[in-house]
Amino acid sequence: MIRYHAAWVLPIAEPAIRDGWVAVERDRIVAYGSPNPAGRRGFADGAHEIDLGDAVVLPGLCNAHTHLELSYLRDEVPPSSQFVSWIRAVMAARRQRPDPEAPEILEAIDRAIDESIACGTAIVGDITNTLVTFGPLAHSALAASVFYEVIRFNAADPDAVVDEARRRIDALPPADHVHATLAAHAPYSVAPLVLRAIRQAVDRDPFAPCSIHLSESAEEIEFIRTGGGPWRALLEEVGAWNPAWVPPGGSPVDFLDESGFLGPRLLAVHGVQMTADDLQRLADHGTTLVTCPRSNGHTGAGAPPIQEFYDAGVRVAIGTDSLASAPDLNVFAELATMRALAPRVPAASLLESATREGARALGFDADYGTIEPGKAARLIAVALPSPNIDVEEYLVSGIEPPQIRWLDE
Repeated sequence: MIRYHAAWVLPIAEPAIRDGWVAVERDRIVAYGSPNPAGRRGFADGAHEIDLGDAVVLPGLCNAHTHLELSYLRDEVPPSSQFVSWIRAVMAARRQRPDPEAPEILEAIDRAIDESIACGTAIVGDITNTLVTFGPLAHSALAASVFYEVIRFNAADPDAVVDEARRRIDALPPADHVHATLAAHAPYSVAPLVLRAIRQAVDRDPFAPCSIHLSESAEEIEFIRTGGGPWRALLEEVGAWNPAWVPPGGSPVDFLDESGFLGPRLLAVHGVQMTADDLQRLADHGTTLVTCPRSNGHTGAGAPPIQEFYDAGVRVAIGTDSLASAPDLNVFAELATMRALAPRVPAASLLESATREGARALGFDADYGTIEPGKAARLIAVALPSPNIDVEEYLVSGIEPPQIRWLDE
């Protein structure tokens, strides 16, 4: 058994512990706590004692939404003031490299996995259109929910589209810490009957999460309300428009709610354009909202209303999105952006979003997200400038990889 001592231990499920310790055996947390009243740091159980000094120990973070297969597009897609314009640029860039298993794409995925781990991430929710990331993730130290994303606005046989995606998932080899499931891209790119088929397929597994990009941009709001605008123009341009489709009106959240798509196992990603009523619906359904604020600024979607997310009582998790729209895969950097956008949200709530809420949404909360006996010892220590600080505020101020150490290294 190894017992780690540090200036602070942050269990997440309870307040930070000054001069704390965490005991680990066989890659599992055995116990944690603070020194006895006499202040003795020694114990009589023969554990190997490691003093981490001025550091805080906390669970590895959760990046609840990213696209690792787009990592090769780092620095290639410039920022945009309009989301659909940014999407057009991504589509053009992807057309230049049509082979998803090209060496440069696979190498970029491996680098992105390494970067994620160096940034203190233990779990990812990875969106893929090709399943090319499943193998690299299965061979990595990351736990992952791999979302095989369906995009089909005009489908003659919606059930066949989803059945084929399900077959591809079922053909994947087993992996202890990586599971694959279905996802719908967005209300503007997935036909209502395809959404229904996805929901039915996911519901066959009572523990599988599902994901959808939702209320990300003003163009999406316009399309769902009126059926017009830049999204319709793009669908017509790429030959995906269905002239029989009738705009549902209302908001994208209204549409998903009326379609029976909202629920406690859904990750609704972005939410930049959600109203108070939209947020209340998510809260009522127990749906997790995954915010990616730095990406939203890059793509032209806008600044997410972080304060309103928490005020509404919505479950909030955090993602970086892809390297096509974010400068790095550092969840700590997202926390710093969230702190700047919503200075009244308690630091403890932001940290819970980056750990326990993300782990729960992805189905990994039995092993990750908090420091508790029996959970996996995927713990990080973050170096502190001094032990005499507000450690939670420090953690949401922006932490860089050189400050991070994995305790199992």
